[in-house]
Amino acid sequence: MNETVIQFEKFHQLQENDCQQKIIDAKSKLKDKLVILGHHYQNESVYRHADFTGDSLKLAQYTQNLEAQYIIFLGVHFMAEVSNILSRNDQVTILPDLSAGCQMADMADLQKVQRTYRELNKVLNFDEVITPITYINSAADLKAFCGEHDGIVCTSTNAPKVLEWAFQQKEKVLFFPDQHLGRWTGFKMGIDLDDMVVWDPDLPLGGLTKEQIHRAKILLWKGHCAVHQMFREDHIKKFREENPDGIVISHPESPFEVCVNSDMVGSTEFILNTIKNAEAGTKWLVGTELNLVNRLANEMIKEDKVVKFMSHIVCECTTMARIDPQHLSWVLDNLLEGKVVNEIVVPPSIAQSAKVALDRMMAIV
Repeated sequence: MNETVIQFEKFHQLQENDCQQKIIDAKSKLKDKLVILGHHYQNESVYRHADFTGDSLKLAQYTQNLEAQYIIFLGVHFMAEVSNILSRNDQVTILPDLSAGCQMADMADLQKVQRTYRELNKVLNFDEVITPITYINSAADLKAFCGEHDGIVCTSTNAPKVLEWAFQQKEKVLFFPDQHLGRWTGFKMGIDLDDMVVWDPDLPLGGLTKEQIHRAKILLWKGHCAVHQMFREDHIKKFREENPDGIVISHPESPFEVCVNSDMVGSTEFILNTIKNAEAGTKWLVGTELNLVNRLANEMIKEDKVVKFMSHIVCECTTMARIDPQHLSWVLDNLLEGKVVNEIVVPPSIAQSAKVALDRMMAIV
């Protein structure tokens, strides 16, 4: 095998058609040694090469049952970390572009979460009364924090079951990093909005009084998804005026006023399956990531279904979009030469505790 790693520069200038063909050729040569996982938010130019597609939960479940030596993740960094944690020790997880992060995940880091832990301990005994829940859209060390403090991980699919489990353990929940998913899930469980307060990690005591902390059932981290945050109630009103028989479906990362004015709210998989199984001729306004909505809109044309993106502003997940055909072709060509580039390895000390929290989630899915 060639001992020199193939550098990315020669792939950067590849024409689209040439790049696509190189990916196809490399996959055919690597055969069963390779599996490519693709998140629904990925651009079609790489999504087409995925062997398995899904949302975060579905892809995590796939990871546990793969036989391939190499797992290439078409997604963002935290997803590849989950793959590394849940896969076997002899398997290798690769992220084509290491800069593919998540703005939401970046809104909560371990230092802030640990400071929050210390701050809350000034008011109450954290480990006695609070179950920490981290959305899967978070770094591995935050999942590890939850594993070490009787906590758990959730996805947008299983958040209701996870929150129910959490309240069976203790009386309060610290939910991070996405406040909107936590608020909507709590609301659907019948928790009063006044009992779900926003914790600002950059303010003393999260910007709350001791009385608010004692009363709260859910402490919502001040974080959000930049894409879903752009959706507005006005977008729904305009759609309903133009399409009185139309149906609005949104992802629970959307703001509360969007969710409460939608006809349906659910995960990426829920949105896809609901629209695909709907009657022909129906019209949909969809509040989730642009690539997914465009792909679904094109697929539904043959069934005379109209699928519209909720915002008038073009907003895709820009960090997810960093995974392009050139980077995918680059990592594949290196594998053909026996070289691994951009391997994702979670340190064992973190992976062990993170897996505890992930296993708790997987047990109640």
